[in-house]
Amino acid sequence: MATLFEPYTLKGLTVKNRIMMSPMCQYSVWAEDGAPNEWHYVHYISRAVGGVGLIMMEMTDVVPDGRITVRDLGLWDDRQIPAFRRIIDQVHSYGAKIGIQIAHAGRKAESPQLSPEAPSAIPFSDHYRVPRELSRDDIRRLVDAFQAGARRAIEAGVDVLELHGAHGYLIHQFMSPLSNRRQDEYGDPTRFGVEVIEAVRAVMPSSMPLIFRLSATEYHPEGYDFPQLMEMARVFLAHGVDMFDVSSGGNAPVAVKDWPGYQVRFASELKARLNVPAIAVGRLEAPELAESVVARGDADLVAIARGLLRDPYWANRAAETLGATVQVPKQYFRAFPRSFTQPEGS
Repeated sequence: MATLFEPYTLKGLTVKNRIMMSPMCQYSVWAEDGAPNEWHYVHYISRAVGGVGLIMMEMTDVVPDGRITVRDLGLWDDRQIPAFRRIIDQVHSYGAKIGIQIAHAGRKAESPQLSPEAPSAIPFSDHYRVPRELSRDDIRRLVDAFQAGARRAIEAGVDVLELHGAHGYLIHQFMSPLSNRRQDEYGDPTRFGVEVIEAVRAVMPSSMPLIFRLSATEYHPEGYDFPQLMEMARVFLAHGVDMFDVSSGGNAPVAVKDWPGYQVRFASELKARLNVPAIAVGRLEAPELAESVVARGDADLVAIARGLLRDPYWANRAAETLGATVQVPKQYFRAFPRSFTQPEGS
């Protein structure tokens, strides 16, 4: 059996295979209420039907001004919970597990209706507005907002939570000298992240894993490098993170040349040196490449992004390619004559 299609267990979470749908913003909430709509319902459920083991819903913001655009999802109001629960319940019915990526865009808020705020009053680039520097009271307010967003996600029925500490968004902004030049205690690159982790863990069931997405390096001479990131990850691990989702870049407007698997080395080294579960991401949509990553032990899960945008049934096509068992609802049995299993509840 292909390693990619072996079950994986972390704390109280067991997923049927090693494939995670990477969180990808859909920019599809046309009203400003932040709640997922019919697009999101079809988008996520089709990937559950298509065989994904773990679906991570897109960046979901904890306050209205924490969005990238006014078309983004949010969990700042209890009235948003039912729309998330509707998707989560249906995803579960097709045998997949699901989480939500909790976040705040910080200085990368783009829509003119939104007010960017950040550790320091430094814009992301000349094309972005100068953000308002957060006061200590503002920071405490946002830590509380992360906790409330996590509580709402749990009430909606998630199996796991992910904090977005990568790609130049707020937690990452505190971690980086490119965006944090504070002289108070929050000049410590891990201080804000630790406070968010502890606040979120306080409302999570002890059996629920907490994933932290981080950028392994910033590709900028004035930013942090991978050894520095490793030390920050060590701190986050000690304060309650169970697994790292390892990406890179995003906090400086620099072009990065990528290739299939270009970020796997970061996940592999972090996993080995910190003895922590890891998720690899970055153009891993070739089934043979995804299989090799988990078979070698470079990562425990692979996060597929654009491959799953192109093909909602990527997981089942990968199973066919690798000679593994295809998992489809009974309505699709006739298309898979060789081997299949029916997801529980379908």
